[in-house]
Amino acid sequence: MSTKTEPVCQIFTFRDCKTSPDPIYEIPAQCLHPSPVPLVIDNGSFHTRAGWACKGDELGSPRLLFRSVAARSRGAARGETQIGNDISSIEPLRWLLKSQFDRNVVVNFEIQELIFDHIFTHMGITSEAKVEHPVVVTEAPCNPLHCRQMMSELLFECYQVPHVSYGVDALYSFNSNNAQRGLEGPQTGIVLSSGHHCSHILPVINGRLDAGNARRVNVGGSQAASYLLRLLQLKYPGHLAAVTLSRMEELLHEHSYTAVDYHKELERWRSPDFYEREVHRMQLPFSAKAAPGAPGGGAEERQERRAQQLRRLQENNARRREEKLQHDQERLDQLLAVQELLDDGLLEPFHKNLVELNMDSAEELQSYVTKLQLAVEQGRLRLLGGDGAEGRAEGSELDPQTDEGDGVALMMDPDLPPDNALTDKSASVQPQFNMAEYHQLFVGTERLRCPEIVFQPSLTGEDQMGVMETLHHVLARYTPSQQEALVSNVFLTGGNMLYPGMKERVERELLAMRPFQSHYKVESSIKD
Repeated sequence: MSTKTEPVCQIFTFRDCKTSPDPIYEIPAQCLHPSPVPLVIDNGSFHTRAGWACKGDELGSPRLLFRSVAARSRGAARGETQIGNDISSIEPLRWLLKSQFDRNVVVNFEIQELIFDHIFTHMGITSEAKVEHPVVVTEAPCNPLHCRQMMSELLFECYQVPHVSYGVDALYSFNSNNAQRGLEGPQTGIVLSSGHHCSHILPVINGRLDAGNARRVNVGGSQAASYLLRLLQLKYPGHLAAVTLSRMEELLHEHSYTAVDYHKELERWRSPDFYEREVHRMQLPFSAKAAPGAPGGGAEERQERRAQQLRRLQENNARRREEKLQHDQERLDQLLAVQELLDDGLLEPFHKNLVELNMDSAEELQSYVTKLQLAVEQGRLRLLGGDGAEGRAEGSELDPQTDEGDGVALMMDPDLPPDNALTDKSASVQPQFNMAEYHQLFVGTERLRCPEIVFQPSLTGEDQMGVMETLHHVLARYTPSQQEALVSNVFLTGGNMLYPGMKERVERELLAMRPFQSHYKVESSIKD
């Protein structure tokens, strides 16, 4: 007999990484002699990297890596500004964060100057107001001429650098990848670059960017993180404070993936077994201490809750007694008015009212008047604090449907002892509240819906084409032979292209886009 295995749920915790300030390095000797080695600055809209243009494992990789943000309050001195990794936790200071970028173009050169100061200081350049090393700076494709002029003015006038070279980071990555694959000479291909703010389609003809046919899509990692933030805040309104943008970026980078077939993948998520197997439960921090009044408290808390409940029941019973007394008094006044008609000798109106009251004789009317008078007296005594046992019995004879002696009144009987055994039994039957599960975020279809906005910006309300539609538009501007050369070397680069399944998705889109039995090849950068 086969046993059905339960799907293993995946529970993860947010790392909430806290950064430490960057160390101040010394300039290696090989970077000074025989001539100063260029300093390479990857001026990215999400991360800034800086390193020396040297070969080797130690010096060939970036020495500085930090977020391209500065925390600077209004009116703060220059020395009080925190740059990149100096900000240990971004969320408390998010309202103070400033960036030099608008989209992916540098427009705030005051913050850019602070970023350069941070880079030159921590790279070990100690010369006063002068940088003797040539500088290589990355910029956005088709960077506006005014922005390049302002950047050149900043580097030449403020830091007196001897030489400045600009380049597009996506093209640097494309050429480096071609060299690693052993391709020599200038190559033809097309680069799909998706960064923090924007995505670009860059056609390269014989090693040079065809800027006239390059296109930009205003969708990137920041839009995906904001979309994920909105989805989870709507899904978990009780955890608004815990669903932060930094955690959404962590979810996006480490737990998201690109669906090869988006609609088919959504159908798979409809299966309960698939959902339980693939959903990522993100555990939020919480305190295991039971809150006051929560189930499972101590004996004193249970006793206090029982006392509060009894006080509420007493108030409810007092209100019911007052309402019943008022009803009986109105009924008594009505019967007395009918009885006065008999005393005055008005027999015809008396008999008419007696029929309306559904009574047969004057004796029955007198009996009801007597019982109502007794009930009113007993009700007044109960309101004044007297024993209401007899009044309750009389009232039940008059009108069982309006009797207050229901389950609530029985609980208020002072002769009944406190039923702790029943209370404990009901508490044991009550399902236990799982505090840990309450503080979990179930991230299901959000794992593929957020990366999908690169292909379908309409998911976030953007009225523009996706990356692959834009690629189709770009390819249509070339001859068939040029199209074959371009699609034979499609290169994916940028942080927003690193999701698992991105390469397969692009290949599937190209298969649907290109003519029958045409050839294409997609490569992706391992690390950007």
